[in-house]
Amino acid sequence: MLASSRMSTSLLRGAVKELRFQRFALRVLDGLDKGKEHVCNSAAEVSVGTAESNALVLADPTVSRYHFVLHVGPQGVELRDLGSTNGTTVGNYRVGSAFLKPGAVITVGMTRIRYDELAEQLDEPLSDDEFFGRALGRSVAMRRLFSVLPRIAATDSTVLIEGETGTGKGVLAEAIHTGSPRAQKPFVVVDCGSIPPSLIESELFGHEKGAFTGALRARAGVFESAAGGTLFLDEIGELPLELQPKLLRALEERTVKRVGGDDRIPLDVRVIAATNRNLKAAVNRGTFRADLYFRLNIVRIEVPPLRERRDDIAMLAGHFYEQLSGSPGAEPPRELVDHLVNQDWPGNVRELRNAVERAYLMQDTELWQELTSSEPSTSAASGYQFDDALSFRAAKERATAQWERWYVGELYQRNGANLSKASRAAHMDRTHLRELLRKYQLDTKK
Repeated sequence: MLASSRMSTSLLRGAVKELRFQRFALRVLDGLDKGKEHVCNSAAEVSVGTAESNALVLADPTVSRYHFVLHVGPQGVELRDLGSTNGTTVGNYRVGSAFLKPGAVITVGMTRIRYDELAEQLDEPLSDDEFFGRALGRSVAMRRLFSVLPRIAATDSTVLIEGETGTGKGVLAEAIHTGSPRAQKPFVVVDCGSIPPSLIESELFGHEKGAFTGALRARAGVFESAAGGTLFLDEIGELPLELQPKLLRALEERTVKRVGGDDRIPLDVRVIAATNRNLKAAVNRGTFRADLYFRLNIVRIEVPPLRERRDDIAMLAGHFYEQLSGSPGAEPPRELVDHLVNQDWPGNVRELRNAVERAYLMQDTELWQELTSSEPSTSAASGYQFDDALSFRAAKERATAQWERWYVGELYQRNGANLSKASRAAHMDRTHLRELLRKYQLDTKK
């Protein structure tokens, strides 16, 4: 995953052992910071904005706190705007994302920045292992993570894991705990997005008897329950803004106070947080506190989506198939694996596992291929044909997929191929509708 437009690799017995990528520099051409520059010394994300934690810090008041980031990837260095107020321009075009060429000029606010590749190259080692805990992967992207995760696990540092839904952030969090000196102590998980706002403070910090209606007895929160171990705050980006200062205080002082209590309880816990949101963009929008982001972002891990690590698909499909079969060494049909490798996975590893489970239960590769085919089907609109060779479950899977493909396609076209308008018309989450359009390859704007 991590390389530049002139990436090369070192091989040992046929396996990629390290990545070699071109160093690059950002130089401010015009603006308040004229002459300032940043030279990359690793393949880590490079961020630009007015916040002090950026790699390149600008004084321009028309620039956002986190304006854009640069990612080093297999196709080159990619610029991604972080929902900045005034946007990012490359050349004469305002962009959300763009791959940069040497000499590209980036405009943010009243500042112009030049991107240049340097003569020097950097080497980054890759792990020899194709796993870390329960996390699997033989791709360059995952083996790069596996090379640093043991060192991260050995510390007590707070870790922030970012990545799309379904990429395996929870699996990595558990693996970090399992590989840490705290492995024999509790690993406590709390989903910040699933707890009602009225209860989340009590869930995190606990409460005393009588603190509120229904508090019939004192109760420890998850911080106390994880004593000596690891607390995994999943979907931290969903934490209500009014609670974020209290979480920040707990992290900084290593104490908590129960709801309705007066005493502060000392903590001995490691915190790992995860989110499918870009927290830098959330800081720009004012929905996530910058000081809490600084406190969580001690060690940051970005889990790449499955579309950026296709080398892992066959391995993961085989692993899931063996799990489902309950027979060590069981392998999925070759034609099924080939089909899976060629699909898009907007739902990432979770979607892949669900697909393998459907294929295993139906034991019919052709049927599974039909359910994920990009060819349009009209049977949902014109009626269903009975097939006595199918079980009830398999027939239901086929009918559901046919209807879903038909409905989503009709919905999208009847609303002028406008994603926002279509999602409002169907009272559907916009992100979910986008995933369905990608699943059935119906988005004509791709």
